[in-house]
Amino acid sequence: MSNFNHTFDRLDKAITTWMARYGLLLLRISLGIVFFWFGFLKFFPGLSPAQDLATRTIEALSLGLIKPEVSIYILAVWECLIGLGLLLGRFMRVTLLLLFLQMLGTITPIFLFPHEVFMHIPYAPTLEGQYIIKNMVLISAGLVLGATVRGGGMVVEPGHPIERPGAALPEAEKVGR
Repeated sequence: MSNFNHTFDRLDKAITTWMARYGLLLLRISLGIVFFWFGFLKFFPGLSPAQDLATRTIEALSLGLIKPEVSIYILAVWECLIGLGLLLGRFMRVTLLLLFLQMLGTITPIFLFPHEVFMHIPYAPTLEGQYIIKNMVLISAGLVLGATVRGGGMVVEPGHPIERPGAALPEAEKVGR
């Protein structure tokens, strides 16, 4: 049985090391794909299922100054910039700031249009409500990535940081590049 435990421990350590090495990179890339893809859809009216709610939210937040026919393109560019920043791993502070500001805007329909976000307030969300609620995962992913901006990362064992291929470099290290 000791041989089995040793083999299992080695396999577990190899898997954990792989996850620690590539997890942040894959998180950043996948989040970048989501933002770029969803932003790109907004350039083509009618392709984004959240378009109507998103544009009405921006119109309400801007007190009517930004009309839906303009706000959809602003949102499209905004989300594509977030996606590109994440995909390229560049300008991460600005990218994450844009992400968090966008997420704040994404959550506001819960308060502005609760009867469109919930079939039964507060426990049965509509499809749009589910779309908004899942953004908690995007916010959490942004927080994890934000923790790496100054060089933070994952470790397999305390005191043993690992090299992360493609990880975002701290902004201070990018100055000379």
